[in-house]
Amino acid sequence: MKRFAPIIFICLTLIGLFLLLTGCEDGRTDSALNPQSGTGGSMARFAITGTTLYIVSKQTLEVYDIADGANPVKATDKNMSVGIETIFPYKDNLYIGASDGMYIFNNTNPKNPQLLSKFQHIQSCDPVVVRDKYAYVTLRSGVTCRPQNSLSSLDVIDISNPVDPKMVHTQRMSSPYGLAVSGNKLFVCEGSLGLTLLDITNPALPVFKQTFGDLPAYDVIARDKHLIVTGEKGLFQFKYDDADNVELLSKIPVL
Repeated sequence: MKRFAPIIFICLTLIGLFLLLTGCEDGRTDSALNPQSGTGGSMARFAITGTTLYIVSKQTLEVYDIADGANPVKATDKNMSVGIETIFPYKDNLYIGASDGMYIFNNTNPKNPQLLSKFQHIQSCDPVVVRDKYAYVTLRSGVTCRPQNSLSSLDVIDISNPVDPKMVHTQRMSSPYGLAVSGNKLFVCEGSLGLTLLDITNPALPVFKQTFGDLPAYDVIARDKHLIVTGEKGLFQFKYDDADNVELLSKIPVL
């Protein structure tokens, strides 16, 4: 884990740069009120919607007004008293992964998001991504934030009522880290084991298709049939097609 930490920090910094420089996924705006200004990885610790910057830091959700990009102004912060790990904005809500569960904040008032609900699980690391009325969460065993005797899993949570989220499916995974969803495809990073592809034609019941064992992966962004993957050796760009073929386009090595 000590060797992994600086690598993932560099990789997530690169993903953050990608978030700031790119537009919304597939060219769509998920919310007329709070258009997301980029596409971040599921393990990202900051996100932008419109002129608002959100940063998660240990126990706090920090909110900044960046209408004047050169002079950001803190609007508010939310003390959550838990180990916050990730943030994923989708439509009018923020989905925050913490060591004890997934928190859903409504951000129709971007400068002052309000807690709607919490989906609680056992202590764990849990990156999260969202598509339509489902959230996909990975839980990984064998790390400091989850007991060694627990099983790694992919959980599917029905968020059609964000005030009362409910788990509708769970399945075992080998070693899941970050994940991304695009169309009927769900990509789950499994560290040195590779990148796993699942079919979510039925979004409540992911079906395993294959694992690309030669693509070590810790986090992934999927958009426009391209993948941005952070792995042990750097940041990689791939393209994929409807037949699930994956082709390397470029890489930024991390030595």
